[in-house]
Amino acid sequence: MTVQLGIPVLRLARNNNQRPAPVSRPAGLPSTLLDRFGRHATDMRLSVTDKCNLRCTYCMPADGMPWLPKEAVMTAGEIERIVGIGVERLGVRELRITGGEPLVRPDLVEVIATLRARHPKLPISMTTNGVGLDKKAEALEEAGLTRVNVSLDSLHEEVFTQLTRRPFLGKVLAGVEAARAAGLGPVKINAVLMRGVNDQEAPELLEWALQRDFELRFIEQMPLDAERGWTEHGMITAPEIHALLSADFVLERDRRQRDGAPAERFEVRRRHVATGEASGTVLGTVGIIASVSEPFCSDCRRTRVTAEGKIMRIRPMLVRYFAAACAAAGVEEEHLDVPDGTTLDGLIAVTLTVDRGIAGAAGTALSLAEVITRSTFLRNEVALRDRGAALSAGDVVDVLPPFAGG
Repeated sequence: MTVQLGIPVLRLARNNNQRPAPVSRPAGLPSTLLDRFGRHATDMRLSVTDKCNLRCTYCMPADGMPWLPKEAVMTAGEIERIVGIGVERLGVRELRITGGEPLVRPDLVEVIATLRARHPKLPISMTTNGVGLDKKAEALEEAGLTRVNVSLDSLHEEVFTQLTRRPFLGKVLAGVEAARAAGLGPVKINAVLMRGVNDQEAPELLEWALQRDFELRFIEQMPLDAERGWTEHGMITAPEIHALLSADFVLERDRRQRDGAPAERFEVRRRHVATGEASGTVLGTVGIIASVSEPFCSDCRRTRVTAEGKIMRIRPMLVRYFAAACAAAGVEEEHLDVPDGTTLDGLIAVTLTVDRGIAGAAGTALSLAEVITRSTFLRNEVALRDRGAALSAGDVVDVLPPFAGG
């Protein structure tokens, strides 16, 4: 039996030894960013720099990373052009400015103003660590920024410094308040819980956010740290986050459609001490982003543009997985010959014959086993949840890592 390993690349026809022939869009497809899984990318995440002024333990090493040379980073004009193509030709409906840390880019306000002038109705948000936001929030709002997401993992100086390796909690809190004052709302707070470090702060963080009308989102730690410190045991999972919050609050699933949003949202009420039941009115909402334990790849609407201007719809991990899988099976083709009745678990075992390191999104080395065990599998472009199900001859098996398209 032959099972095809689907690789998300275009098959380009060659004419003798000429360069690959261009591939035209099939008739009837809309002029949007549509991938082979039927996902329309309407949300563009655009990095304006790779540099950052924090050294979060779950993100990068203490000494930082080798930064891109200045000439390799997109200019303001290049950013305007690529966003223009996305919005005016390819159906992008929302833009998120990211980094690194966007605030370290000197011409950030000018970049936002240029984008706003060209796209008056486009929602333009920004993800930031908040350091320096107190000095730029008002100017960014006047330039046309819609709102901000601020990363904040702890309200305690010692814990914040341990996580970020920088004593900047006061600066972040000042930045959050400045964003609210400037009208960059609704302000969303992103928090990553680390076992034994800040996990017990979950209820406190939520209380703090609710009092200020911020929407807090807890994000499972993803295996992207450059020092390879991630472990499945160390990750606080979505059910654990829910349990931590449930000691003080009652969470009820928000009835609104997620519409491709990564966070599962819950309405929050206070838990009555005596009865344990929900008490009073809804205080606000909280989101939980289960990037690892409950991947949402099938509904991903994002396209990522790196600081160099590279488009990353599904990250290279997907292609590298299959390349390694083929090598593990000793073949160069995109097919594996396996016995009739082979299950998905059996196919995975074949691909793990060679457990080689493969590069992650941040240049980290991850083993195939680490990636596969947390991935979503598709059989003939439909999610395959039963790994014990037998595959059939001609089946196409695709894998979406938990951080694909993030």
